[in-house]
Amino acid sequence: MTSPQDTHGGRPAEDAAPAPLIDDDAEPDLADIRWVDAGAMLVFWVLAFVVFLQFFSRYVLNDSIGWTEEIARYLLICTGFTGAVIAVRKDSHIVVEFFYRWLPRGARRVLSGAVDIGKVVFFAAATWITVDLAQRTKQKMASIEVSKAVIYWIVAACFLAMTVYAARLAWERLRGPGGPLVQGPDTGDEAPTRAGID
Repeated sequence: MTSPQDTHGGRPAEDAAPAPLIDDDAEPDLADIRWVDAGAMLVFWVLAFVVFLQFFSRYVLNDSIGWTEEIARYLLICTGFTGAVIAVRKDSHIVVEFFYRWLPRGARRVLSGAVDIGKVVFFAAATWITVDLAQRTKQKMASIEVSKAVIYWIVAACFLAMTVYAARLAWERLRGPGGPLVQGPDTGDEAPTRAGID
């Protein structure tokens, strides 16, 4: 067994540089990508193309294409909402874990269930509101003759997908052990963590 002085060129191990958080040589894990994520990927790459076209026309051709700025803005909105669908499906949205740390397991289960129900209600209400907004919108985009309602319908579809995924996740947690925030020691000495968060 080597001592801390033997490694790191005579420096103690605690003085050594910390390991990088991201291993650049590691292969990306694509096991959790599903066919439903294709929409988000497609919107992202269309956005990348439109932004490149805007940059190329403005700085290389010195003759900016007028519609690229507005369309890039709307595509960025769609990218955000389609990405949020992926985050809900994977249960990877940011969560405040502080209260779970100090509660006993039964209270953690109740709190987690209330949060899950709250998410489903919020996404369902947001779906209702955006559908209503899409139906009322008659205004067209400034640069092209397309109704702005198209963007609201895409957002409504994303909220509907988030509602379905959140409801499925809540149902699975209700029937099962309750998820990684609920599981953990009853003493509260060790904080339970979500999958993928250390």
